[in-house]
Amino acid sequence: MTVTGYSDAINHALAFAAKHHDRQVRKGTKLPYLTHPANVAVILTRYGRDSDTVVSGILHDVIEDCVGEGYTRQMLEQRIGDKFGPKVLDTVLAVTYRKLDDDGVELSGEDRKADYLERLAGASEVHNAASIISDLRRTLDPETIWGRFGGGRGGTGRWYRQVYERLRELGFDAPIMAELDKASGELQKLAG
Repeated sequence: MTVTGYSDAINHALAFAAKHHDRQVRKGTKLPYLTHPANVAVILTRYGRDSDTVVSGILHDVIEDCVGEGYTRQMLEQRIGDKFGPKVLDTVLAVTYRKLDDDGVELSGEDRKADYLERLAGASEVHNAASIISDLRRTLDPETIWGRFGGGRGGTGRWYRQVYERLRELGFDAPIMAELDKASGELQKLAG
């Protein structure tokens, strides 16, 4: 099914994400967090993804970022599954950073990144990388932007390149790969 950018499911997902990300802002900015899932939805729609994929893109950070705001991970998973169906829930879980592995063992920061690379999609990373590039172009002090990220300047640039490389290894050959290649390459160049 072709997505035109609006459907009841997409509208409902935006309202759900807005409720759960209510007081959150984008890291290091005053932008409402909802700008991120909305931009992910725009990117997915631009590449002709189906409604379930767009809905999943909108909801992709709810479980990761909203636990502890009156909700447990299990409660959020249940709510997403009940409201949007098992296909959307499975997609959201596939792109959610996990704190524990399949055996319940806590993952280190590096292990969480490696685990994520094994399960990732692409549109969220395109928007994240493009946002960083945009912020770097607007600032007089790039270190204020790089300082938002645990990996700093070098680690952040390498991370987005690793995302691109991993998707390529997996044979992911969607048109969005050209955009991710360009954004990750530009981030690496800006990182020096």
